Amino acid sequence: MCQDRTYDERLKACGLKNTKQRRAILTVMANGGRPFTVDEVFLKLKSNRTDISMSTVYRSLESMSQKGMLKRVTLSGSDRMAYVIECAAHSHYLVCSGCHKILPISNCPLGTYEASLARETGFQIQGHRLDIYGLCPECQKERR
Repeated sequence: MCQDRTYDERLKACGLKNTKQRRAILTVMANGGRPFTVDEVFLKLKSNRTDISMSTVYRSLESMSQKGMLKRVTLSGSDRMAYVIECAAHSHYLVCSGCHKILPISNCPLGTYEASLARETGFQIQGHRLDIYGLCPECQKERR
């Protein structure tokens, strides 16, 4: 979760009710530090013994996305939609094309390139997205 506000404050600021289901979803997402699909959030909540339905997870993620609390991320190479908590800082990810594990990359390698591209083209660059795809060590072992 972004460190500037609590879940309660963010939900209120977005005009959403502060429910135990929404708080549970935000806790899962904040502790994961990566984008989650609806299925992943649902399974994680069920493993934590949270009483919630798949449709509630889907509706909650969609409403929090529409209000700007979450950002929708389409995982390239698949039709899977994932969600990540919207913060001032952006992240990039390593995505395993085998098991679909998602790991955050610790820093952004595109800052200087973005600045030089803006100078060269005159573009006012508003952002970028970078996901790197490959096989994680576990999937590499399975394929040997």
